[in-house]
Amino acid sequence: MRLDASDAVPLWQPSDEEYRAAAVSRFARFAGQSEHYPSLWRWSIEDIERFWATAAEFLGVRWSTPPERVLGRRAMPGTEWLPGGRLSFTEHIFAGRDPEKVAVCFASEARPDGTWTWGDLRRETARIQAGLVAKGVGPGDRVAAYLPNAPETVAAFLATTGLGAIWSSAAPEFGVPAVVSRFSQIQPKVLLAVDGYRYKGRDVDREADGRSIAEAISAEYVRLGYLDGTGWEPGFLGAQDSALRTTPVDFDHPLWVLYSSGTTGQPKSIVHSHGGILLELLKTSVLQLGLRPADRFFWFTTTGWVMWNIVVGALLADAAIVLYDGNPGGDELWRLAARTGTTFLGTSAAFLDSCLRNEVKPPEQYDLTALRAIGSTGSPLAAECYDWVYRTFPERTWLLSISGGTDVVGPFLGAAPTVPVYRGELGPAALGVDLRSYTDDGRAQTGAVGEMVIGQPMPSMPVYFWGDDDGQRLRDSYFSRFPGVWTHGDWLELTARGTGVITGRSDATINRGGVRMGTAEIYQALLDMSEVDDAIAVDLSRPGAPGRLILLVALADGHHLDDALRQRIRTAIRTGCSPRHVPDEIAEIPEVPRTSSGKRLEIPVKRILQGADPDSVVSRSSLANPAALDAIVTYARQS
Repeated sequence: MRLDASDAVPLWQPSDEEYRAAAVSRFARFAGQSEHYPSLWRWSIEDIERFWATAAEFLGVRWSTPPERVLGRRAMPGTEWLPGGRLSFTEHIFAGRDPEKVAVCFASEARPDGTWTWGDLRRETARIQAGLVAKGVGPGDRVAAYLPNAPETVAAFLATTGLGAIWSSAAPEFGVPAVVSRFSQIQPKVLLAVDGYRYKGRDVDREADGRSIAEAISAEYVRLGYLDGTGWEPGFLGAQDSALRTTPVDFDHPLWVLYSSGTTGQPKSIVHSHGGILLELLKTSVLQLGLRPADRFFWFTTTGWVMWNIVVGALLADAAIVLYDGNPGGDELWRLAARTGTTFLGTSAAFLDSCLRNEVKPPEQYDLTALRAIGSTGSPLAAECYDWVYRTFPERTWLLSISGGTDVVGPFLGAAPTVPVYRGELGPAALGVDLRSYTDDGRAQTGAVGEMVIGQPMPSMPVYFWGDDDGQRLRDSYFSRFPGVWTHGDWLELTARGTGVITGRSDATINRGGVRMGTAEIYQALLDMSEVDDAIAVDLSRPGAPGRLILLVALADGHHLDDALRQRIRTAIRTGCSPRHVPDEIAEIPEVPRTSSGKRLEIPVKRILQGADPDSVVSRSSLANPAALDAIVTYARQS
């Protein structure tokens, strides 16, 4: 990614009033530290025990039994956090809430828009919980959900965690094999399953699939009539006045099981702790995202992506959350933001790139005066998308591009409401995240691209992988490259001002003549080409053999790939990146295969082009557009 001198000029920065009023500034004063974010961050990693203890106090963590100390065992993996402490995630969600205040706004293609108050959410959570108790669910049992992004799903999650049971969800657009490959690992007692959903105006029946999944994983089936409007199956819900249980559990007791994308073999079943996730979501919602009780927080997601869990976590800030189940295409997300009064809209880099390419101007069509922040995640956000946001939206709109993941359920870097926004750069490392860019021999560096690592433990790192009894799979996933240091798998450059630039996945590196480069730079170089709608770059070079960099492009309507367009693509990459980035081959495909969270399928595509069996490297039902893989397979056979 090429930046010039003008990129050192902030596109946005908080006003003096915003700076002083921000929760992260108030936290600094509470901790007796400097409000200057880089100084505060430095303290947070130099004294992680005091930082997390102070954060827990400031953020109002409620202990049924206080912890003995902050750290029992410090080494990674296997860090022991706050031993002896007991608490309840569900208790924190509902503590001190005004029952008349709106907690959830929801919209769907399948039913009219609506809202739930805190009183509604508490009542529905208690009624679902009573139904789970009647099914024999208790502490340590697993409850699996094949449910859409709807308020009933939020209530079901809170009902589960209030019992000390363990939650796990998959989106109903996932096919049966993808869901079974996830849930069969954890052997849930109950499967909560939807009858169907509506997408792009078409009803998709999932009743038979839900029953098949329940049978395959030996779980009791509970039906939610979402598409037909009948609600939970007769006899499942408890009485209107059911009491809500908030069972305290140990800090390291499992809260939920999340899954890796499933694009390379069986998905990893990632277990996070009750207390670790509570602390991380409180920190993320209140300090990093700066959410306030008056906010309405939306991030486009499904129940199969970690952003759903982060959206639910915003309830910890007493903010209202906005849920959407349906097609996000066109202007739908902007329409949704206008009619719900959304103050914080989160989306993907791909969506903002589409807005840029189509030159949409939402504020000219919709009342978005409530909107104060736009978030992006899923892949690196091109510098040109920053330009689009600040051409299109008022100067006071905060744009934040974040990088985090399912692994830790929060951002590693990108969100800090007291730090200026610079073109093409993610914001600084999150508090408590010892973020570094490493050279090949494990030396931290600034101003150069290196391996993104985390040098010290975080409470929300996985406690284990389900079924990984000896911990080997966990160690192989994060700690094999640099022992005792978390390696995330991204290429990261840290700037002198503490911001970051991610240039792609380190396991999808392009190595040209011994020089390593990220794929993000190639994609950015193609942004100004109206003919190119999307692209995926794969390096098939081998040591001692001629280089072979493949670029597969999906073209905009009305265009086809000929020699003249190939030359224009090469020229754009040569000019925008370097001669080393210019592909050896360019071929056309109908669309680029992406995960459900919008990430390009670089590693599976690379393996398919190297001759691997497609079914051995990718689960089609885990993809947002599984049919897109067919053209990759065809190209591999012909090349």
